[in-house]
Amino acid sequence: MAAATTTALAAPAARGRGEALIAITVMLGMIMAIIDATIVNVALATIAGNLGASLDDVAWVATGYILASIITMPLNGWLTAYFGRKTYYAGCIAIFTLASVLCGTATSIWQLVVYRIIQGFGGGALQPTAQAILFETFPPNRRGSAMAFFGIGVMAGPALGPIIGGYIVDNATWPLIFFINLPIGIVAFLMTIAYVPDPHYLQKPKTGLDVFGLMLLSAGLGALQYVLERGEHDDWWSSDTILALTAVAAITLPWFLIRMLRSAHPLVDMRAFRFRGFWVGNVLLCVVGFGLFGTSLIMPLFFQTIMGMTAYGTGLALLPGALATAVAMPIVPRLMRIIDVRILITAGALLFAWSCWALGGLNEVAGYWDVFWPRLVQGAGLGLLFVPVTTVMLSDVPNRELASATGVSMLVRQLGASLGIAILTTLLARETAVAWSALASGVQHSYGQSVGTLMQLVALNSTVIAYDYLFRISALVFVASIPLIWMLKRFNPATGTTGGAGASPALAD
Repeated sequence: MAAATTTALAAPAARGRGEALIAITVMLGMIMAIIDATIVNVALATIAGNLGASLDDVAWVATGYILASIITMPLNGWLTAYFGRKTYYAGCIAIFTLASVLCGTATSIWQLVVYRIIQGFGGGALQPTAQAILFETFPPNRRGSAMAFFGIGVMAGPALGPIIGGYIVDNATWPLIFFINLPIGIVAFLMTIAYVPDPHYLQKPKTGLDVFGLMLLSAGLGALQYVLERGEHDDWWSSDTILALTAVAAITLPWFLIRMLRSAHPLVDMRAFRFRGFWVGNVLLCVVGFGLFGTSLIMPLFFQTIMGMTAYGTGLALLPGALATAVAMPIVPRLMRIIDVRILITAGALLFAWSCWALGGLNEVAGYWDVFWPRLVQGAGLGLLFVPVTTVMLSDVPNRELASATGVSMLVRQLGASLGIAILTTLLARETAVAWSALASGVQHSYGQSVGTLMQLVALNSTVIAYDYLFRISALVFVASIPLIWMLKRFNPATGTTGGAGASPALAD
């Protein structure tokens, strides 16, 4: 009896250590990819100067990575089944790490772009695979904690990237932003081989690679992402390239979806959309992507162009939000046991909306503390949003479909982010022009200052007005999403499913 008791007590402890090791392993790879994606953005101007490239050319360092990663994301399920989870995740870490080293050795801008595309093929799989591994590893009643762990990396990475990148750019050379991935990648690779298991239910695809389907997917997603990334720069519909690629996306993506729905063994499995929680959660993730990445774009621009902050100072101004998210996320799974998740998500949306509205009141004389409190509230709001949404979204999806489901949901969030950035950058240019026109019309009636000085003030105030408009538009987007939150079913934290106690994934919808 003593031996049996000891074994019974040791089992949960051993299981807990195993969960912790797997969580640390997948987080290393995922955070490496997330931070790298944001760390590069603050170094683009420096890279352009060092490699003798124009700002238009150096933008492909970021665009090429994104184009490659979004093509990989929806293939996550098929590639995981074909190679096995351990081999696939370890292989993606190896590709990402080796490409990082190549990026640091690049001597021309287009060489760097090619290496970043290779890096994107590896990095695009790390987030969805990490999410699937964490969701499977933790038992149903602790999956909220797993998504909190996952969310810390997803939300903190974009905030830490500018700080690290700004410090490196100011105090070292730009190749270091890529070389720092080498030790992290080696450790993550070795830990993946040692600790990440291959699920017993994974089976190799019963058919070969759907080459035509892959071509449709690559052409459609590549064209759509290019349009979202470069539309404002190319003046949207006045560009023949934008028009042509819009047509390509409009033809190939519906064709691909029809092909997948008719296939008995699809390249991208979208059966998870039969669950209400999954499709509603994905729409909400679009909103989160819009808010997180859209405001993550306009906040640094506002801080640097209007408030005169350095790249490193901008990173410090963004840090309170990341810290608040990191503090909130471990608490949220406990709140999910006593409070309806729909209330938590609604509270998160309202907090984020309030923070954006408060940021919409900033001007050129604002200081650090004017930014601190809205960022703090924003970080807490993201914690309340992200953990419940991702937990409920995947709660009814069977384990064998998780790899595909996480890949598709990550793609949806990325497209939501790209759509948000495209909309906000377009509105920024348009609202700046409108404000400038309105303010400049009164310059001729002003006295006591030169026209040149007044025009500089007009340009500055026009930009401030446009940024404030964008912040408040972002606030309204989050408020508008609240009715959708209440379409989610009630979540049962004890069973880890929706639809009441004892609900099973097969019968939840």
